[in-house]
Amino acid sequence: MSQTSTRSHLRPPARPAATRFAARLSAARLSAAALPAAGAGLALLAVGPLLAPGYVLAYDMVFTPQQPLSPAGIGLGPALPRAVPVDAVVSLATLLVDGAVLQKLVLVGIFVGAFLGAAAVCPVDRRLARAAAGVLYAWNPYVAERLFMGHWSLLAGYACLPWVLAGALRVRRGAPGGWPRLLVPMAVAAITPTGGLLALLVALAPVASAGARRLALLAAAGAALNAPWWVPGALHPGAGGTDPAGVAAFAARAENWSGVAGAVLTFGGFWNREVMPASRATVLATLLGALVLAGAAAGVAGLARAWGGRLAAAMAVLAALSLILSLAAALPGGAGLLRWAVAELTGAGLLRDAQKWLAPWVLACALAFGSGVARIAGGLRRRGVDRGVVAAFGLLAVVLPVAVVPDLALGGAGRLRPVAYPADWAAVRHILATGPEHGAVAVLPFTPYRDFPWNGGRIVLDPAPRYLPGEVVLGDRLWVADQPLAGEDPRAATVAAELDRGAAADLGAVGVGWVAVQHGVGGPLPEGLLGGLVPVHNGTHLSLYRVPGQVTRLDAPAPAVAPVLVADLAALLVLAGALLAIARRASSSSSRPPEIAGGSNEAAERTGC
Repeated sequence: MSQTSTRSHLRPPARPAATRFAARLSAARLSAAALPAAGAGLALLAVGPLLAPGYVLAYDMVFTPQQPLSPAGIGLGPALPRAVPVDAVVSLATLLVDGAVLQKLVLVGIFVGAFLGAAAVCPVDRRLARAAAGVLYAWNPYVAERLFMGHWSLLAGYACLPWVLAGALRVRRGAPGGWPRLLVPMAVAAITPTGGLLALLVALAPVASAGARRLALLAAAGAALNAPWWVPGALHPGAGGTDPAGVAAFAARAENWSGVAGAVLTFGGFWNREVMPASRATVLATLLGALVLAGAAAGVAGLARAWGGRLAAAMAVLAALSLILSLAAALPGGAGLLRWAVAELTGAGLLRDAQKWLAPWVLACALAFGSGVARIAGGLRRRGVDRGVVAAFGLLAVVLPVAVVPDLALGGAGRLRPVAYPADWAAVRHILATGPEHGAVAVLPFTPYRDFPWNGGRIVLDPAPRYLPGEVVLGDRLWVADQPLAGEDPRAATVAAELDRGAAADLGAVGVGWVAVQHGVGGPLPEGLLGGLVPVHNGTHLSLYRVPGQVTRLDAPAPAVAPVLVADLAALLVLAGALLAIARRASSSSSRPPEIAGGSNEAAERTGC
């Protein structure tokens, strides 16, 4: 038998075309499912224990069974619109699902969205390298410290940034459907002012060089999507009045021997030491962080090749601006400039928590890290290194970000835990909801943060305004590292002045008809005040008193209604238009045969390049 006939005999029979197509389709689906599964696993590792029944209440993270929709939620309150429109979004969402369910969906979504977004936009073909980029972006000191501080809405915007970048890249190259894919994540990020501005900055980097028309469209769309907070902010009587002392109080902090610069460069440096992961104080954390930065440095050239020089330069400028803003208060002359801006310029109060502007730097480093992992793995293969060793290197790169902040796992190693609201809260809510209107509710002690015994002593922003119906007035004077900061709500200042009179206070004259007293949280009560009130509910954790006599309606200064409603409508129209365009495009393509992964355009479609 000839050699040719032997080879023909040993060759497996050719499979039918349909069988080959099915095999390729199955492989494509398996490949497509790998990254989402990894993202879900990462989320469970981070917040798995928080998915138990109950509400996670930590610093600024407050969810309630059903948050009332109030004028303040859309920017018509007496205070500056710092929680606009996120409070309105949560209020509407809790009409459909309990706040505990919503919170769990948000927490999981932050990690899955951040991971998948960074993995998708990283311009490399190797799956482990893309996973490394996703893990670094979703799991780092910035995420850990903001999560422990309860800044879930900022993290939701942070998770949108890679998707914003992907959409902006599509707009830059004129790909069909680019604008809707850009505007939807920008709209989600804009639920909080900082998220909206971060998304606009990330979108600006690719679009700025795509022509004046596209840049003008981006500016108009960004202004409309962020209008629900900047319009009432600009029209507010107290606009521009943020206490400049907040610049020093909220400045980035050193976490270990590497100083402020080292902390910020390695994605940390948050101002509140109480939420700093313990691992950040160790030498190992700094060394591992430096290793991550070295991997990112190795990938810069790869990003420049994939994106082109102009886009790479724009992203480098954005990353540098992110670092400068984060370190501004620590730079020579920076603190003085920030104090002037915060005190004199409308909206500049957003700059006082400087470290939150670090997000674009984290995104740039994560993408460069994925590119660096791909470059190093490719170099190892070209040198003939065993494939198993190369795969092990890729896996170590994926795990490295987790090793940098191991105490983010399992809800911060027990730092965060779900709890149930005591029955007293539901009882007081029922009384207020079913009784006659009798003015606002003042909550005592008259301070903004609590350490409830039933919440394990964890400090949390008082949930009363998001739990109780009607208008609820809290004290809003902050203390940060023994530094007092003036409040921004004139209504709270008026009530505080009346409470200081103790037994002589006439709360009805300032529009207060109810007083809720929270027990076991520390803090003084106005002497003799409760003796002149009518007890309505005497609970273990929460009591309610009625202010006798007539209650005068007190109208606090607030923005004009019409322009605020127009701003809200403009944002909704832009979002609705983008969602409709995506739905139409999905409907028109539903009859097309599925594309098989591995095609020549896969990387371009994934990265927008």
